[in-house]
Amino acid sequence: MSITEDTTRGRGPEAVLARNRALFEPALRAAVDELPPAVRSVAAYHFGWSDENGAPAGADSGKAVRPVLALLAAEAVGAEPAVALPGAVAVELVHNFSLLHDDVMDGDTTRRHRPTAWTVFGSDAAILTGNALLTLALDVLAASGNAAAQDGLRMLSAAVLTLINGQWADIDFERREDVGLEECVRMAEGKTSALLGCACALGAVLGGGGVRAERLGEFGRCFGTAFQHVDDLLGIWGRPDTTGKPVRSDLRSRKKSLPVVAALNSGTPEGRELAGLYLRDGELSEPETARAAELIEAAGGRRWSQEQAEALLARALEALHAADPVPGPAEELAALARFAVRRTH
Repeated sequence: MSITEDTTRGRGPEAVLARNRALFEPALRAAVDELPPAVRSVAAYHFGWSDENGAPAGADSGKAVRPVLALLAAEAVGAEPAVALPGAVAVELVHNFSLLHDDVMDGDTTRRHRPTAWTVFGSDAAILTGNALLTLALDVLAASGNAAAQDGLRMLSAAVLTLINGQWADIDFERREDVGLEECVRMAEGKTSALLGCACALGAVLGGGGVRAERLGEFGRCFGTAFQHVDDLLGIWGRPDTTGKPVRSDLRSRKKSLPVVAALNSGTPEGRELAGLYLRDGELSEPETARAAELIEAAGGRRWSQEQAEALLARALEALHAADPVPGPAEELAALARFAVRRTH
């Protein structure tokens, strides 16, 4: 029986996300409510809970894949998902710390179909709010009372440092003409995979999963790199009404994402033409971004990222199987991974 056919508790990916969001979001809101008022208002806007004036809003706050992974990983090792709630809240806070900072560093003006926090409140406010979310994440985990909280703190701190290193590399790539494909993959593994892997391992550790936590962490890391390939593809070919960002936004800022770097290193005429566009100063025009997208596809960058995403998904599912998980949550983790990696818009 396929996962989509199993309706015993709504195991389709959208149902899994919705059910687990209902479990963790009240805890996330309660944690954010403990922040000082100045940064709390910015955080509430960023999460989509309020508008720029503080009035309640029901804006898109993302799919919350990372906290859902933490809750499902706890279930996968035989625990109740509630034991992993502090970990779920912590990884979501860390993720949003990184988003607030990323938007400032990248100059992005739109996220989740709304103006980014820094464009509304200023870059200083967005940076300080991100710092507050990171501090809050560590506090939530430390105060959890879980016997594995210390181990969890070390895991989360290590993931944050890896994430920062990946973000550093991403920024460094913008200033460089020669970015190799292997180092671009390592950047993605740091910027995205580390926290997704941590979410899975953290949920398993808080759930008393022992050695199985490493296998679940491997599942999350492989899934994370596949997820980044797809995100990069959507940054070029995704629809603004679903991505929440302008069309070809990554190309406009000449971002050296995975399919772009694959094309630049292809040794093809199209790759060399693309390099000519990317070495210019300033943002690309609309006609230039359209041409860049054509060149990336012709040079094989789009196909390469699609193939890599599928191969990494297969590795993730192998690692999940090797963790000897409880069948129901394992099916949901697999369904969620397939859904996220096979997004087309």
